Amino acid sequence: MKSVRHVAVIGYDGVQALDIVGPMEVFAMANFHLPPDGVPYDVVLASPGGGAIKSSSAGGLVFGEAVSLRDLPGNLDTIILAGGSEEGLRQVIFGSGLLDWLHSRIAVTRRMASVCTGAFILAAGGFLDGRRATTHWSSCALLKELRPEIEVEPDAIFVAAPPVFTSAGITAGIDLCLALVEADCGPQTALAVARQMVLFMRRPGGQSQFSTGLSLQANATPRLRKLMREIIEDPTGDLTGPILAARAGMSERTFARSFRKEAGTTPMQFVETARLDRAKALLETSDWPLARIAERSGFGSLDTLHRAFLKHLRVTPGFYRARFGVDL
Repeated sequence: MKSVRHVAVIGYDGVQALDIVGPMEVFAMANFHLPPDGVPYDVVLASPGGGAIKSSSAGGLVFGEAVSLRDLPGNLDTIILAGGSEEGLRQVIFGSGLLDWLHSRIAVTRRMASVCTGAFILAAGGFLDGRRATTHWSSCALLKELRPEIEVEPDAIFVAAPPVFTSAGITAGIDLCLALVEADCGPQTALAVARQMVLFMRRPGGQSQFSTGLSLQANATPRLRKLMREIIEDPTGDLTGPILAARAGMSERTFARSFRKEAGTTPMQFVETARLDRAKALLETSDWPLARIAERSGFGSLDTLHRAFLKHLRVTPGFYRARFGVDL
């Protein structure tokens, strides 16, 4: 039997409806655009006790039969916690057993994520302590007040702090899930999903949303993690193997071996992805000439930028801008 990635979206009475529907649609749409060797998603809606879930939406929109936590498969790949009303959050945090269940799953689940105020569930369980995180802009101050151990980033669309991921208000959960699909299935699948759903591949925002950040592994050493972040923040200049090895304080051979083990890719592939992400963001949010974008993203020349887009996305930079750029 072909393997699948089991994804559970967790709701509860008082949940924000779009926090459930948005992520589920992204993963469902990804299944239609997977490459031939891609691993499909099996997405289920769950709740602490199972059964119907009454959302906070006007008119009392009710979701049908959700799977109970105890009936979810043991090999979950991703758990997504939806946000909701203050009353709904209080009830699910303090009276549902959800936190105990999450603690029982954290060691065997590849990643946990929250949408909007779902971050308060992760915070209540201590999963965000010592990590960067975000939530709805109107709740960031409260999150920091309740849990000072969290490094709250109020201007981020989403924050990747593997194995935990958090997103800002409501539709930002769609941005996060699109980035998760890109990390799992590659940029071509994510681009196809974004086009189908009429979304930005990368909505205008800060560095936290760059999908390259999803490549940072939870077990990476501080030295290489710091170097990876520096590459993401500034992918320009000389980033060849010898230069990066020197910055990491390693021999070239040791550096190449360590980087591949901890990042799951080669240094040069990581650098190219960082540059591609920067170029995509600039194409989406600026009206700069393509030659300037090539320079500011580290590709150096328009020809190199063009080849990278055709190689990874099978579209030209001009086409990408026309499809996903902001009207300025």
